Amino acid sequence: MRFPSVSPYGSRRSAVMAENMVATSQPLAAQAGASMLARGGNAVDAALATAIALTVVEPTGNGLGSDGFAILWDGERLHGLNASGRSPAGWTPERFAGGIPDRGWETVTVPGAVGGWVALSKRFGALPFADLFEPAIRYAEEGFPVSPIIATLWANGSALLKDQPGFADHFMPGGKAPVAGERFASPDMARSLRLIAATEGSAFYTGELAEMIAAEAARHGAALSLDDLAAEEPDWCGTIERGFDDATLHEIPPNGQGIAALMALGILDQTPIRDLSPDDPDALHLMWEAMKLAFRDLHAFVAEGRAMEEVTSTDLLDDAYLASRAALIDPAKAQDFRVGAPKRGGTVYLAAADANGMMVSYIQSNYAGFGSGVVVPGTGIHMQNRGAGFTLEQGHPNRVAPRKRPFHTIIPGFVTANGMPRMAFGVMGGPMQAQGHVQMLLRTQLWGQDVQTAVDAPRWRVTDGLGVACETAMPEAALRDLSARGHEITMETPDAAFGFGGAQLIHRLDGGGYAGGSDPRKDGCAVGF
Repeated sequence: MRFPSVSPYGSRRSAVMAENMVATSQPLAAQAGASMLARGGNAVDAALATAIALTVVEPTGNGLGSDGFAILWDGERLHGLNASGRSPAGWTPERFAGGIPDRGWETVTVPGAVGGWVALSKRFGALPFADLFEPAIRYAEEGFPVSPIIATLWANGSALLKDQPGFADHFMPGGKAPVAGERFASPDMARSLRLIAATEGSAFYTGELAEMIAAEAARHGAALSLDDLAAEEPDWCGTIERGFDDATLHEIPPNGQGIAALMALGILDQTPIRDLSPDDPDALHLMWEAMKLAFRDLHAFVAEGRAMEEVTSTDLLDDAYLASRAALIDPAKAQDFRVGAPKRGGTVYLAAADANGMMVSYIQSNYAGFGSGVVVPGTGIHMQNRGAGFTLEQGHPNRVAPRKRPFHTIIPGFVTANGMPRMAFGVMGGPMQAQGHVQMLLRTQLWGQDVQTAVDAPRWRVTDGLGVACETAMPEAALRDLSARGHEITMETPDAAFGFGGAQLIHRLDGGGYAGGSDPRKDGCAVGF
């Protein structure tokens, strides 16, 4: 990686370099994390304070009703945490005979993020758990000026969700969404944060807040119960990995889509992509085809790990299988690939790093913007809609069932080299995430671009069939070439939401310290000292 890269992308930012660093999508949250580092906390404390603050200042992407995932380097080895919640015990395919909804109480699975905060703090944190909540409580009590991109998403979400239970009362003071620069406060959320902090999360799963959540769910005929909340526990799940030259990409095992990034990387490993430049149409064609191949298998076979009985993660990452998939790529023609046979038979992201070498890659989400749209009165807790990620397809491993984790889109990424940490990174934004991981890894590790240049570069997203969505900054000559190969290209402007994601990267420097890059498609920044 070179600093600075010679950027052809009209960057508005330079990489930030420091010995202690936080990068995320909202400046107030980034500063919350940096303040923990400044008072002697470590990267986990910084990550948690940032994540907790994000529930207040970026409610369009996450909240207290979110799920979370983390990959962290503790100074000696890598750890993976799955803090995504499970479905209520009362959920069966028969319950959803009319179809699984997109919003509302019947999409709400048990929120796992709060439990993840507790687990990370107990195992790796240096500061008292309650200290991590101080910035978020202050923002909730005193209010904060809403940032521009989040204000746009807030208005969009309000138009869609204003009739969901509790939404307008909490998120539309005076009957409207706050505009950019307008102050928003939530005394109810401040109280909930205090309860979670004081009880180390037990108020949320077995105490006062849990009772309020369960009572509101029952009032609306939803299945989520106090027993469901009390049964929730995060899992230390480790990571799955795939090497590419001297870099190794690590992802959380399924129920997430991170395995698709590893599959695409394994397919690209069998191609001549190393001989190409990052914006060469030949390179783009190979990446698009590899990503399509990975996604076809992802949606056919991936679910919660224990439900993947016929086809496992090991099957999907098998070298011979990925080589057989790579052999299907025609360098001259786009294809609508079929599913393979590997075995016969609304999100926020942050990265944090400290001077002692600890690095954290963390993501949490309510899924769609504002999640289910429902808000528990008197708490400021708005609930995710992860249940919409299940399917009703007979025999599919991701079929809805009791106490089961649904397929997840949110994934943190981490890169090591020769067994040592190199980069904590993520690209929030629905189905963009695995595709973004591949793009960020290749740009930084293969093509040597610095973290901000890699973030600024125009991005692409494979869609359905032969479809590929591209940002308008993509070179026109390359797009003409790729269209001639049969790719059905649509041009999109960055939408500040999910289309092309929001990337945050922290990369270790050879001489010590870190370089941070933060996506101009979001309101955020990288901060350090």
